[in-house]
Amino acid sequence: MHPARSIVLFTSASGAGYGLLALLGLLGPTGLLPQERGFGAAGLALALALVVLGLVSSTFHLGHPERAWRALSQWRSSWLSREGVAALLTFLPAGLFALGWVFNGEMGGGWALAGWTASLGAVVTVACTGMIYASLKPIPRWRHPLVLPLYLAFAALSGLLLLNALLAGSQRGIALATLIALALVWIVKLAYWRAIERAAPAATPESATGLGKFGKVRLLEPPHTGSNYLLDEMGFQIARKHARTLRGLALLIGGALPVLLIALGIVTGGVVQAATALIAAVAGLVGIVLERWLFFAEAKHTVNLYYGDRPI
Repeated sequence: MHPARSIVLFTSASGAGYGLLALLGLLGPTGLLPQERGFGAAGLALALALVVLGLVSSTFHLGHPERAWRALSQWRSSWLSREGVAALLTFLPAGLFALGWVFNGEMGGGWALAGWTASLGAVVTVACTGMIYASLKPIPRWRHPLVLPLYLAFAALSGLLLLNALLAGSQRGIALATLIALALVWIVKLAYWRAIERAAPAATPESATGLGKFGKVRLLEPPHTGSNYLLDEMGFQIARKHARTLRGLALLIGGALPVLLIALGIVTGGVVQAATALIAAVAGLVGIVLERWLFFAEAKHTVNLYYGDRPI
């Protein structure tokens, strides 16, 4: 699939924003985070800015962005529509939570309920985003059972990296949780990469054309003599050696480097801890953007079989 920059930015930025919003809404009312209005304002502003950036960027992949609002009407059958509805509904409790924390300096009672509701809404929205891709049968690599859990896991990891940076690495519990999340999420991602490489072909020219009962199917001539929408959007090719190189970079920049930086910060403390937490967050997000680019670039649509591609 063509890894459009708008979609890569959408899934990465909105995932990070919703991950941070979920953590703030969940942990803020429990007293596990600083209760100062300034911290709440900074955290919620960053989370909502990333969410808005992601949602706005997603419209640039549409042929008519001005019609994006129409997608909200198909929530009964479309995960894209459900995601849009969930995203909009989440803004209400998030706004109320921000009102209580930042302007009233309170997070008890109804304000706490608003925070927990916003946290739940963030999780639901990210789940809908993951299901947009996990529900597409013509793309076998997206139908893998780890796709949805990984979308949720990377959102949580992004949120932890940002939260640890906002705290300047000063809360050992958050720092340790970030270290554990880094290790677990990237281990699961490695398992996903290994699984899709070893999986038997889910579709062949014989199964795609329905002519398998007559024997081996081979392409005599391509359906088109030039480029077209299908080839541009669904025929993107990336060499296996390049994919493996990018996987290694994503793992190194997004996983190993943040682990080393956060561990160094825990040991040293002070200004070094604040600096390493910030750099770890930046590195982690860069690695996640690489991972998300590969998620699209390595996916193969069944339609490619009609253009002579090997079984997928």
